This record gives sequence, C-alpha cells and structure tokens, in this order.
Amino acid sequence: MPRFDYKQALEELKTYRLTNERRSETVAALGACLIRGNYTSKLGDEGIGDNWSRDIYARTSTYLFFFFLYHVVWPLYEQICIAALDVDDQELANVCIDHLQKRFGESSLRFRRLLGLRHEAAGRLDEAQAVYDSILQEDETNMVSTDKKKRDHAININLCTIIIKLAAKRQIALLKARNKDQEVVEALTKYLDTFYDDFEAWLELCDVYLNKYMYEQAAFCCEELILLQPTNHIIYLKYAEILYTLQQYTLALKHYCKVLELCTDHVRALYGLHLCASKLLKDNEVQHAGNLHALAVERLLDIYQKQPQDQRKLVESYLSSIE
Repeated sequence: MPRFDYKQALEELKTYRLTNERRSETVAALGACLIRGNYTSKLGDEGIGDNWSRDIYARTSTYLFFFFLYHVVWPLYEQICIAALDVDDQELANVCIDHLQKRFGESSLRFRRLLGLRHEAAGRLDEAQAVYDSILQEDETNMVSTDKKKRDHAININLCTIIIKLAAKRQIALLKARNKDQEVVEALTKYLDTFYDDFEAWLELCDVYLNKYMYEQAAFCCEELILLQPTNHIIYLKYAEILYTLQQYTLALKHYCKVLELCTDHVRALYGLHLCASKLLKDNEVQHAGNLHALAVERLLDIYQKQPQDQRKLVESYLSSIE
C-alpha cells in the first residue's frame, strides 16, 4: 500500500482552492486522511485574525482572498467541511466544525455559514434559514473598529461582502426548495439590487419567471444576461424562444440568427428559425423571411442526412408540414 504523501495532498487541496474547484469526493477523501492522520497539526495558525487569514490576504495584494489561501489550517478545515457535507460525511464535517468553533466561535460570519450548510445537509431547513438570516442582518460597516487602517477596513468589508453574498444565495436556495416562488422572486430581486453582475442569479430569476408563465419578466432577465455575456449563444437562444412564445416573431427571428452566427448549424436554433420564418412568410414587411425559411430547411436536411432513413423521413415530413 503506497505511503500517504501529506505534502502532495496539501498542494492538491491548495490548487483546488486557488482554482475554485469543488471536487468534493477527492477533497473529502484527502481531508479525511489529513485529519485522521493528524497531519493538520503540521500546519500553522500565524496571522489568523477574526476573519481568517486577513493579514495574509493583505500581504498578497489581491481581491481573490476567498480562493487565494495558503497553507494555514483553518481554510483547510473549511474546505474539507464543505466537501464532507457534499458527500454526506457528517462525522468528518462535524470534526472540522468543532475545530473551527473552538478557534473562532459563532461570531465569525464564515463559521456561521458552515453551520447553515450543516443544517441544510441534515434537513433542518428552519435552522439553516435562521442562520442565513442572522448573517444577512449583520452590519458589515461595523465589522472593524474605528482605529483600524483604511486598507484593513476595506479588506474586512470585502470579506463580509463575499460571505453575505454566499449566505444570500443559500437563503434563496432554501426558499426554492420549499416552493415559495414569490419569496424567491423577492429575494432574488433584492439580491440583484446589490450584486447586479451575478449572471447565475439573473438566470435563476429568469427560470423562476418562466415557471410562473411571466414571459415578459423572463425576457427582461434575458436582456440583462445578454449585457453580461454578449457572446453566450445559449442566452440568445433562450431569449429567442421567449420572444416566440410572446409572438414577437420578427425579434425572435433576429435572435435565432444571432445564435447561428455564434454557433453554426445549431439544430435547435435552426428549428426556431424555421418556425419564425414560417410565421412571417406572408408578412411583406419582413425582408428575407422566405430565404431564411429555405436556409433553415436546407441546413436541417443536410444535418440529418447521416441519420437513419426513418428519422430523415420524419424530419422531412415535419418540415414540409409547416409552411
């Protein structure tokens, strides 16, 4: 049996933190070996303040604090704890939480977030909600004393913002798990008022609106998503389909074309183009509708040329039925 190389394990875990990779099964397995083999005692605690590695963060001169963590033991415990919760290793997670609680106590926002995650993993959603509510109610401007330097204050505020952002997302996830759609909409709207550039949050809000058949609001979310990621063809496709549902065929046609510009021969976009063009064939004000219709048919038939004959005939029959 090969000897466990704890230094290599630490380097691997550090890499995952730097690259923000979850890798829960690997992290939990390595973490269990490190903790049960007492290798964590070899790591230092130097420079760790109330917000974990604040002084180290100051020396690195970077805003990527949360992922740019060095070989100190506390971020490692945090990383292992989250992975253990992901793989349902409650025993390992509890060991990490116990160590962190002894060191930092429940005044630490990061520690309280872990408590919330543990409650979630155990199905105690009310307790988790209470923890996240307490985090979001924190006044981040009071997190440092007035005699601190401005740089330390800015660092501390940045850390609080990260934790508050993560807690807000977990709070939204809890509301979604309870099927409280209206509260999810309100929470996401409030969240996006603060974190406007969060792509995933806009996408989540869009999906919530779609589930409620609120297509105009979903279309607005897609417009915001396009502003954030103007080269993402999936968002243009989503927007085009919403516009088609709203019977805005001309605008939907343009966005299906944009999808095909970004991703040649995208089959779903070609079907959308075919449907829109079919709707607009009799509208003389829409230029090139006939050409686009013919192009969609041509490309779809060419794509299915290598498929089995019965599938080709089915596609041909479908395309000819929509004129």
